[in-house]
Amino acid sequence: MNWQRATTDEKKNERKKAIYEAALALFKTNGYDKVSFNGIAVKAGFTKSNMYRYFCSKEEIFLNVFADLFEQWLEDCCSRLQKLEQDEAAERFAQTYVQSLMAHPQFLDLTPLLMMSLEKNSSFEQLLAFKRMAMNLLFKISLEIGRIYPDIQGEKAFTLLTLCHGATSNYWAATSQNEALKEIYLLDEFKALKPNFEKDLTSAIEIFIRGIKAG
Repeated sequence: MNWQRATTDEKKNERKKAIYEAALALFKTNGYDKVSFNGIAVKAGFTKSNMYRYFCSKEEIFLNVFADLFEQWLEDCCSRLQKLEQDEAAERFAQTYVQSLMAHPQFLDLTPLLMMSLEKNSSFEQLLAFKRMAMNLLFKISLEIGRIYPDIQGEKAFTLLTLCHGATSNYWAATSQNEALKEIYLLDEFKALKPNFEKDLTSAIEIFIRGIKAG
């Protein structure tokens, strides 16, 4: 598609949406390092020069796409957690948290790639804006954690979220297996090691909650 220059906010948002969709598809299929700024432009139907009217780098595109998906997931997660009672069983909290993640597979696909983006060529201004956005969103969910568990508030709630994020990233990355690895997990001696994202992450979050409450 040959895009003409956008002259209204509606058209500009339409262009950005096309870029987001192209970038998301490429990041999911090829990972982070194998995707280029020019490749995203081609996928979205832009010239490279036209792309620079909206974004200055691949890193900026990634952070913007991730931020949108992050906000969508967090709002959903908060709405689910609001239904939980004070001192809810750790298992119930963990199940609710994991179910919210599984309802947002695109967010999960990009989560393991986040640190790769942050550690590459993002500018100070880009990272500062992203970190501030993330902190504001995480504060919302930390309030829900504190309501459910009065002994896990403030810094402890953020510790729980940090642990949950790390486990989510690792366990979801483990679900991406090449054919050789899939065959290995079919062997009886390795069946117990086969990753199960929902089960593994739920168990991990239960352990995190109990550990923080006991600490």
